[in-house]
Amino acid sequence: MRLIQFENEQGQRQVGVVGEARVSVVKGVATTRELALQAIGNGHGLIAEIERLGVEPGPVYAELIEQRRVLAPLDHADPAHCLVSGTGLTHLGSASTRDKMHQQVEAQQAEGKLTDTMQMFQWGMAGGRPAAGSEGAQPEWFYKGDGSIVVRPGEDFPVPDFAEDFGEEPELTGLYVIADDGQPYRIGFALGNEFSDHVVERKNYLYLAHSKLRFCSFGPEMLIGELPRHLSGISRIRRGDQVLWEKEFLSGEDNMCHSLENLEYHHFKYRQFLRPGDVHVHFFGTATLSFADGIKAQPGDTFEVSLDALGEPLRNGISVHAPAVKVGGVRQL
Repeated sequence: MRLIQFENEQGQRQVGVVGEARVSVVKGVATTRELALQAIGNGHGLIAEIERLGVEPGPVYAELIEQRRVLAPLDHADPAHCLVSGTGLTHLGSASTRDKMHQQVEAQQAEGKLTDTMQMFQWGMAGGRPAAGSEGAQPEWFYKGDGSIVVRPGEDFPVPDFAEDFGEEPELTGLYVIADDGQPYRIGFALGNEFSDHVVERKNYLYLAHSKLRFCSFGPEMLIGELPRHLSGISRIRRGDQVLWEKEFLSGEDNMCHSLENLEYHHFKYRQFLRPGDVHVHFFGTATLSFADGIKAQPGDTFEVSLDALGEPLRNGISVHAPAVKVGGVRQL
């Protein structure tokens, strides 16, 4: 089953079950977060809660997408209570992509040394898939922002004018809610474009934190239930009527050096991430970047990430804006 959040013609929020042409509106709830917390409170899963509430005929899905009334499939009414984060070097091939991006491979191999990237990747290969219930190798982790940096499907990524790159990152995204007792629950998966500044990151890996402080998008749909172990999608950039670049990307646990359980443990082991009612959006990483192939996206281009198992493609453009604070703009009080 796949769910969406959308705005009806009156601007009211609703939850919809995706069908062949139309969505079925879930009765009695306005958001997927509300639906999830009710399911937890009633002691059963999301599908059982939807069956309990019932559904009614809804709008044509294609029209919702065309009119940009589809929202991110999970959010919080207070964006400060939505944490957006991610893990890197989690996919087979991700280390070679990262090393290629940093252009350090040949020099470091000649010296017989491993880059920090390759060392962390090898840790993941050796210990990222522990036995169920066991702690495995700790992955790379980064903070991306709160819910205010999430762009709805179809909308442009606002990019600051100091940005040096506009780079897509096609990824699998885990969506979570924290119950009243502090227990984290995964409520589904979505297609994501994590979107980063790879030029900044390439200068020095210690700039990784800066490079991630950009807007992102995920959806339009949320997959409930079991995730296929092998996922194959397409990431492309359109410039006008032409496809500037496209490439297959792989995800799912068969294509990862870390298990999802291990990645989730190393995120939620921190007590500050277990605040009741909060929402978490976690990007699981990728091994496919247009930047690594020498492509430079520009304002006006459109990113398109598609993966059949996760429903409709995720599309976003690029628009440039001024920084929030000018140099010297902090005042003494």
